[in-house]
Amino acid sequence: MSVVNIKNASIYQDNHLVLSDVSFSVEEGEMVYLVGKTGSGKSSLLKTLYADLDLKRGQADICNFKLGDIKGKDIPFLRRNMGIVFQDFQLLPDRTVTQNLEFAMKATGWKEKILIETKVRQVLEEVGMKNKGYKFPHELSGGEQQRIAIARALVNNPKLILADEPTGNLDPETSRAIMSILLKLKENNRALIMVTHDYSLIEDFPGRMFFCNKGKLEEISELPF
Repeated sequence: MSVVNIKNASIYQDNHLVLSDVSFSVEEGEMVYLVGKTGSGKSSLLKTLYADLDLKRGQADICNFKLGDIKGKDIPFLRRNMGIVFQDFQLLPDRTVTQNLEFAMKATGWKEKILIETKVRQVLEEVGMKNKGYKFPHELSGGEQQRIAIARALVNNPKLILADEPTGNLDPETSRAIMSILLKLKENNRALIMVTHDYSLIEDFPGRMFFCNKGKLEEISELPF
C-alpha cells in the first residue's frame, strides 16, 4: 500500500522552482534516501510532503491526504500520520524529555493523562531511553537528543517518517546507532524517507535512492558521487 504517491509535481521554495515533474511512490515499510548537492531541492521536497510548503502544481497523495487542495485546518491531521526528525533535534530546552514528548502529544490532540504517560514510556523504551525522561536536553549527548527526537516522531504511530539529515550533527559511530533505530522502526511497516549527505550510511543500510539534480528527481541504482 502506498503512503506517498506523487505525480507530475513542481516543488517550489518561495516562488523559486527547485524541482519539476516529480513523480514517485513509496510503499509501507520502504526505506528511501534523497541525495544530491546542497540546494538541489531535497529539503524542499520533504517540506512539501508535510505541507510546510504549498504544492502549486501536480498531484500528491500523502497518507491519504491530497496536498493540492489541503486546507490549513487539515494539516495537523496530516502530520499526525507522519513523524518528522530534524538535524538539529528541535527539542524545547526548558522542558524535560518527558515534558517535550507530552507537549508534542497534546499539540496533536492527546488529552487523557494516563494514555499520554503510557505512550511516553513506550516510545522512550523503543529508542532505548526509558530512564532519561527526567533529563533536560542540555544534559543529553547529541545522539541521545536525536533518540528523543525520534521518540517524539513516534508518538502518533505514524505511517511515514521524514528525516532531514538526522545524523548530520553526529559522529560516525552515533550515526550508525541512530540508523539502526530508524531501520528497526520499519518492522511496523512504517515507511522512511531520509535526506542525507553521508553516503557511507547508504552503503551500510541500503534502500531505494532518489537523486535531486539540475531541477529533476530520478531514481538511481548506485550513488552518483
